[in-house]
Amino acid sequence: MAALQKSVGSPLRDTLATGCLLVMVLCAQGGAAAPITSHCRLNESDFQEPYIFNHTFTLAQEASLADNITDVRLIGNKLFHGIHVTKRCYVLKQVLNFILEEVLFPQSDKFHPYMGKVVPFFSRLSKKLSQCHVESDNQHIQRNVQNLKNTVKKLGESGEIKVIGELNLLFTTLKRECAQVDQGWKMGY
Repeated sequence: MAALQKSVGSPLRDTLATGCLLVMVLCAQGGAAAPITSHCRLNESDFQEPYIFNHTFTLAQEASLADNITDVRLIGNKLFHGIHVTKRCYVLKQVLNFILEEVLFPQSDKFHPYMGKVVPFFSRLSKKLSQCHVESDNQHIQRNVQNLKNTVKKLGESGEIKVIGELNLLFTTLKRECAQVDQGWKMGY
């Protein structure tokens, strides 16, 4: 009987110890882990629609041929400057909404046939992220997103072409920062 109690008590004790260790790690990080139920997540399967990778990259390549501004990068590390890794998907939600409303919808009559396939794809991602919110101070986020918006507007139509030419970067960055993978959360460190 004592052996049975010992074997039953050991897994329970191990589980409790693991839970305590997890709480200590989260406290050491300042509780900065994103909850699993977060609305700021997409599924990896969202990026596996047939041909969407190829369509997005082909569209970006076509627009890049018309892009004569080579010293400006819109979708890159600068976008995340001063922003915690757990808030990057929220940043991308803001950027995605801007790109859809101010660039892709108005430019949807260009770059056929790929624009007609890529715009609905990004619209679906935007809809899935519609409940994504940050409840803490987001001044850095708003400043970084506003800098991107200002740059695009300052460049005018050339800025819009640049955005379309960087849709491949938006695709890969959304997947890296927002997609939940089968074996846990990909945090993009």
